Amino acid sequence: MLRYDAGEVITAMVTPMDKDRKVDYNGMEVLAKHLTDNGTDTILVAGTTGESPTLTFEEELELLNSVRAIVGKSAKIVMGAGSNCTATAITASKKAAAAGADAILSVVPYYNKPSQRGMYEHFSSIAKAVKDVPLILYNIPGRTGVNMLPDTVAKLANEFDNIVAVKQSFPDMDIITELKSKLPQDVAIYCGDDSLTLPMLSLGAHGVISVASHVVGKEVKSMVRAFKEGRLEDALKLHLHLAPLFKKLFMAPNPVPVKYALSKVDIIGDYVRRPLVELTEDEKIEFLKVFKNYI
Repeated sequence: MLRYDAGEVITAMVTPMDKDRKVDYNGMEVLAKHLTDNGTDTILVAGTTGESPTLTFEEELELLNSVRAIVGKSAKIVMGAGSNCTATAITASKKAAAAGADAILSVVPYYNKPSQRGMYEHFSSIAKAVKDVPLILYNIPGRTGVNMLPDTVAKLANEFDNIVAVKQSFPDMDIITELKSKLPQDVAIYCGDDSLTLPMLSLGAHGVISVASHVVGKEVKSMVRAFKEGRLEDALKLHLHLAPLFKKLFMAPNPVPVKYALSKVDIIGDYVRRPLVELTEDEKIEFLKVFKNYI
């Protein structure tokens, strides 16, 4: 049994924007319901896919409150509350917990490029400050500039019971093997890249924190279920079917392509906040050559 089960498919929810690039709370209501109706077990609010670097903390808390009001008990809510400042991450985590987040996603400090000891001290401080709230560590070296090693993750998970999972966004399956062998058995590993979901499941990952689940949520859920039920050929068939879309959703900085995809199925608009920019007309044509096979 896991320390905390956030489900198999966590959707890193985009933040809907209107044409003035203000948060579109009406669009968010439509989106949140769409996600819970289409394979999402848990909604991640204010993650990178939610354009968290451009959101104010007041907006993040309002998003959390609004999503909670919409989904009720039909889905759990994880809130991104990380920072490259430990004190800020602690404050954000406390506020997220007080606002009713079921769990917190906390990213490895970016830009500072801390050592492994620095990462340990950072996450230890957060875990102590919100000891009654499940904490998911987030390792994404491509954005942070540093890689949190399996020994560091294992040390933290062994010392703090509220460290319940790690989101791993790094295409090295040897590291997943090492994580699985060193982490306590009740600590979950989540894939942070849709295209690696099936390989990581084969190495013991519990599920995926997904972008593609915005538009193919039922298929992503079916792939995970097929694998866990031993229907490996079905899981592989779904993976191969979804692979072109997984790739195209990252043809431009996330979440630009997935917001465009959502606009094409009339869920929300494709507006993003600067410094991100919407797809060009040529890029839209290129994207639709693939996406048309999924709608």
